[in-house]
Amino acid sequence: MDNIREIVLDTLLAIESGQGYSHKIIKDVLDKYNYLGGQEKAFIKRLTEGTTERQIELDYVLNGVSSVPVKKMKPLIRSLLRMGVYQILYMDGVPDSAACNEAVKLAEKRKFHTLKGFVNGVLRKVASTKEDITYPDEKKQPVDYLSVKYSMPAWLVELWISQYGRETTVQMLSGLLQTRPVTIRFAASVNEEARQALLAGMEQQGVQVRRHPYLTYAYELKGAEGLASLPGYEQGSFAVQDVSSMLAVEAAGIKEGSFVLDVCAAPGGKSMLAAEKTGSTGKVQARDVSEYKVSLIEENLERMGLANVICTVWDATVPDGELKEAADVVLADVPCSGLGVIGKKRDIKYRVTPQGLTDITALQRQILTQAAGYVRGGGILLYSTCTVRKNENEDMVKWLCGNFPFELEDMDPYIPEQIRGRTTNQGYLQLFPGIHDTDGFFMARLRRIE
Repeated sequence: MDNIREIVLDTLLAIESGQGYSHKIIKDVLDKYNYLGGQEKAFIKRLTEGTTERQIELDYVLNGVSSVPVKKMKPLIRSLLRMGVYQILYMDGVPDSAACNEAVKLAEKRKFHTLKGFVNGVLRKVASTKEDITYPDEKKQPVDYLSVKYSMPAWLVELWISQYGRETTVQMLSGLLQTRPVTIRFAASVNEEARQALLAGMEQQGVQVRRHPYLTYAYELKGAEGLASLPGYEQGSFAVQDVSSMLAVEAAGIKEGSFVLDVCAAPGGKSMLAAEKTGSTGKVQARDVSEYKVSLIEENLERMGLANVICTVWDATVPDGELKEAADVVLADVPCSGLGVIGKKRDIKYRVTPQGLTDITALQRQILTQAAGYVRGGGILLYSTCTVRKNENEDMVKWLCGNFPFELEDMDPYIPEQIRGRTTNQGYLQLFPGIHDTDGFFMARLRRIE
């Protein structure tokens, strides 16, 4: 396992140095080492994701036993100690002695001979005191307590408590740490009999299958590491898409024969579901800002065999006079802070800043200013984000209705009964991880006043 741990160490160093988002780096590493056995790949994934996800708590534990603060450690030693502590606290299958010994070996192998004793001493201290770790006092330091327990920056904990209250925040923090299965959506062309046959084939490959409670065509898959090898994937029988994203398309109430414009479409999940709903008599135009993003949409469309979608490279902040008031439905799933998908993209919480949140809100307004102009009189603008933050969600909808001829419209007729609530008949819905069976996600149904 020592070379496996070295792969994890290098992956953590790549994440910390900002070479890319953790989920992409981990995927690239697993692709590179695809020749390894399933158990070894699972170990790499679990240890890298867990160490990244629990970083605030791991640093808190290390600072309690180390003579050198985590911030002042050399990057390699810091990553080595974090992954060691994660194994000691969270990986029951790894003996504490193995976590310590392998870390010492790695320190020596990577030319840190002089720090072998330090690494050994710190990890053995954590192992011997792990049952007695004292966390910040929940009553005296409620924000610090939640920050350490759930490894969430304190300023984000404060933000959520101020906007949604402590109880909802705690449920959300807990939900973001739960492992979320992959969700797929079966194509409308796949009948019930064919669907069951494909699901049985997946189960034979060791995948656990569960039908999603919100939508009949959505299923959760556990243990499905190589999606492309699953039965039906190459034939376009299903698409990978979170249920929250499917619900946004449902909430738009797209009718057969409609013209739908998706202004920020990559990787194409919403566009493809919209294309099924408009049928052969309707069409979808899917746009995104770069050739790369549009190529992702095209790749998915080709596999799913959908011919009624036109893909275009277009910057959503730039007006397009040719589409003025042309669309029956505009889908505006805008760039956002991504706070609702921290459970899948674990390092977002360390990268996001208060200034970044201000900048993203300004970008959203620019996009909505253009998107609003593409909706015909009486048409629908479906606004959505994958975040949990009122400034980007409810406040943005208020701004939109105050500056353009739109009004919120009841979405209850279009969405499953289980998620209808006190705001859905007013036209908007905030989904919370840990409370709803989805990512954190916001959607609003707005009708253009004729």
